[in-house]
Amino acid sequence: MAERSQKEVWKITPWLMLLLLLCNFALMAFDARQTNTQQRVIRVWAQTAADFVQSPVTFVGSAITNYFSSISSMRTAQSENDVLKQRVQELEIEVQTNKGLTVENERLKSLLELKANTNYKFLSAQVIGRDTSAWFDTSIIDRGSLDGVKLNMPIVTNGGLVGRVTAVSPLTAQVALITKDKAGLGAVVGTLEVSNANGVVSGSGQKEILEMGYVPGSIEVKIGESVYTNGQDGIYPAGLKLGEVIEVRADSATQPQRIFIQPSAKLSAMQEVAVLLYEPPPRPEFEKTLPNAKKK
Repeated sequence: MAERSQKEVWKITPWLMLLLLLCNFALMAFDARQTNTQQRVIRVWAQTAADFVQSPVTFVGSAITNYFSSISSMRTAQSENDVLKQRVQELEIEVQTNKGLTVENERLKSLLELKANTNYKFLSAQVIGRDTSAWFDTSIIDRGSLDGVKLNMPIVTNGGLVGRVTAVSPLTAQVALITKDKAGLGAVVGTLEVSNANGVVSGSGQKEILEMGYVPGSIEVKIGESVYTNGQDGIYPAGLKLGEVIEVRADSATQPQRIFIQPSAKLSAMQEVAVLLYEPPPRPEFEKTLPNAKKK
């Protein structure tokens, strides 16, 4: 029996010694320190193992964070880009508006120069419609009877005569242009006070070309001379410029000349005009009875 117990003790003893050695080794490792930093070696190993596990996790987390940050930055950049585009469009509109105001100021300045050069009062107006066909060579302006516009009042620009009012409503008026077919007006070539080249101007059938007739062939008319209203038609006042002579056709000294005139007003491009507040003086009434007739 004693012999059996002794054999079991010898079997257990090696395992016990091994366990003691491992414990001793663990205690030595736990207490072991690095020579230069005096840190425990086991702590360094544990930190190394933790870094080995933590590095991939940190890498994946950073990648995910950077991905969502990139998406957020792209959205922010897109929003800023949209804002910049809208601002550019607003600036373009502002530039165009300023250009339009500059052009309008130039037109108004021209009308003011017209007012300074004439003794008549005038009313500025905008052209809001036009019909430049051969049969209806007319325009519509945004002034009417409520503004004091009346039939046959002349319409002018700084370049010269445009036409006359042929229809009036409370807010608008219709203007017959001087190029309208069969519309005649009294005119003179050259200076009104000294020239005898009086005639009648009407549309020629050509776009923006006037024709003057009834000027005797004996009167010399030169290309480039200016043509003005002479006030003899009872509608327009004298002295309004019509244009310049561009062609003269004369058959003989005994036949009237055909004089072609380029209007000084740009009829096809006019936007701002002026209504001359002019009414011709009343014509004297002729006696309805014979001078020597006896009145009953």
